Amino acid sequence: MTRTPHETSGEPNPLRALTLDRLRRRTSMKWRTYPEDVLPLWVAEMDVPLAEPVVRALTDALALGDTGYPAGTAYAEALAAFADKRWGWDGLAVERTAIVPDVMLGVVEMLKLVTGPGDPVVVNPPVYPPFHQFVTHLDRRVVEAPLGADGRLDLAALEEAFQRAVADRTGLPSGAARPGSRGRAAYLLCNPQNPTGAAHTAEELSAVAALAERYGVRVVADEIHAPLVLPGADFVPYLSVPGAERGLSLMSASKAWNLAGLKAALALAGPGAAADLARLPEEVGDGPSHLGVIAHTAALRDGTAWLDALLAGLEDNRRLFAGLLAEHLPAVRHRPGEATYLAWLDCRPLGLGDDPAQVFLHRGRVALNSGLPFGTGGAGHVRLNLATLPEVLTEAVRRMAAVVRGE
Repeated sequence: MTRTPHETSGEPNPLRALTLDRLRRRTSMKWRTYPEDVLPLWVAEMDVPLAEPVVRALTDALALGDTGYPAGTAYAEALAAFADKRWGWDGLAVERTAIVPDVMLGVVEMLKLVTGPGDPVVVNPPVYPPFHQFVTHLDRRVVEAPLGADGRLDLAALEEAFQRAVADRTGLPSGAARPGSRGRAAYLLCNPQNPTGAAHTAEELSAVAALAERYGVRVVADEIHAPLVLPGADFVPYLSVPGAERGLSLMSASKAWNLAGLKAALALAGPGAAADLARLPEEVGDGPSHLGVIAHTAALRDGTAWLDALLAGLEDNRRLFAGLLAEHLPAVRHRPGEATYLAWLDCRPLGLGDDPAQVFLHRGRVALNSGLPFGTGGAGHVRLNLATLPEVLTEAVRRMAAVVRGE
């Protein structure tokens, strides 16, 4: 599978387009959860203006009063064309897609299709907290297969978790599940990984697919960060690797174009999962926003130049952040991610306890995500959002360093 490399778009860096004063006029969660003296570097919202093609598409729709229910396959067609050009993947079949309200609600619906109440769902902590929350609220059981020390998939731990999950469902003793035994178990894969930013390779994903087939585990891949792979790494769609034919995937333009408030996502099925996707209840398709579908379609179809400018800006911020840590917080352990705009920081050497995010918030007035809800491996860690103004990032690190110095 070949991939079209990022090209210089000529567009200005979106991460330098706004001022802090203007950002504070926003009413979304990022800017209204904490008081004005707090720098919000937590929830996955970017401090950028909308891409002009998205603004134009929404403005045109509003002028027409085009605010009804979503219809058609334009979103899926735009994603298929984007995937072919961007990732060299021509295997996205529009007929094996369905519109869902958003990625996590789509995950829930996919898990309903391939598991039942009480069934195990394997996750790789530390991982996006809703993986634990939504699975539990769905009356499924979380089985953890922790990431390796390098923040990547640990295939041995994953196989052991598959064995335990299938043993639970087949009635075999723990650890005695036979290869090929068919229990009702699923694996919720985060690709690219949130919070570590690992972009899983074709070799890693092929190994995942082989294990899933061996143990009869159904893979549901959250691929919401797919367009946000930085220079030097590639995104590999799970459904593109050999053996993934029975997999299901969720994709969206939400994270890459900052469209979280414009709800829409796509569920994708491999050839062996088409019958499962066909059982998706019709009412699920009524949940997405028509304006969301219009916005996401415009982003994928016409917003690639803006995306390239964003990725260049994120790479600049990633380098800036690494330098700031080296200068001000050298004890913090951080491996720069290959994807997403999130940084996963090991703050245990700082001696701030299991929840350093609370310390940085109360003493430094910097809001970060606590590592604790990310599951095993999250204690003593924080997640930081790099998609902000460089001066905000700089001030945040300085405040965090002042906390460590006791100032």
